[in-house]
Amino acid sequence: MEVVILCGGKGTRLSEYTQSIPKPMIEIGKRPILMHLMEFYASYGHEEFILCLGYQGEKIREFFKNNKDWKIEFAGTGEDSNKAERLTKVKDRIKGHTFLVSYGDDLCNVNIDKLIEFHNANNKIVTLTAVPLVSPFGVIELNKNNEVISFREKPKLAHFMNGGFFVMKKEVFNYIKPGYDLEKEAFEELAKKKQIDAFKHEGFWKSMNTLKDVIELNEMYEKGNAPWIR
Repeated sequence: MEVVILCGGKGTRLSEYTQSIPKPMIEIGKRPILMHLMEFYASYGHEEFILCLGYQGEKIREFFKNNKDWKIEFAGTGEDSNKAERLTKVKDRIKGHTFLVSYGDDLCNVNIDKLIEFHNANNKIVTLTAVPLVSPFGVIELNKNNEVISFREKPKLAHFMNGGFFVMKKEVFNYIKPGYDLEKEAFEELAKKKQIDAFKHEGFWKSMNTLKDVIELNEMYEKGNAPWIR
């Protein structure tokens, strides 16, 4: 199954790195996060990739120029395109009726086989991986007298968020209209039609959005605690 990876954004919140390289080329253990992501998919047997390039995309092309392990297509999808536009621009490159999609800055250990099995069983246009929303702050618990009874550091909340790692049918393109945002508009329409399912994943998931995230992912890797590696 083909894997479309959206890796064209500018990553302005990581300007310490992205002034000179695209965000997916930021390294974890001396290898780009994009490489980690592709190896994760390859470990499940998915070795055909369509990379949606944008900002400094030539550096991603250069990195993979000697690749002999996987089939990689490089698609220039523009520096200022949003996710929906990038997907639309590679529509004709996707040969299969069903395909995988990921953002180029997220890592997790979701079972891709089970994700696809869930998608096929429910027969919806889109299945997304839903991960628990984690509070960025510690929280306190109070009793009825407003006495503090406990502290919890960055707990999982009673909500789920879109963790990326999608399975999609080509019918998704019927819901992506010019100028649409993928999550706010295309997915909203799919939700109204009850054509988007959530595969709940309670395991490891992390997005690389800030310098703190880069440091934490590298520390995990250096300690041999990298759940995304199979």
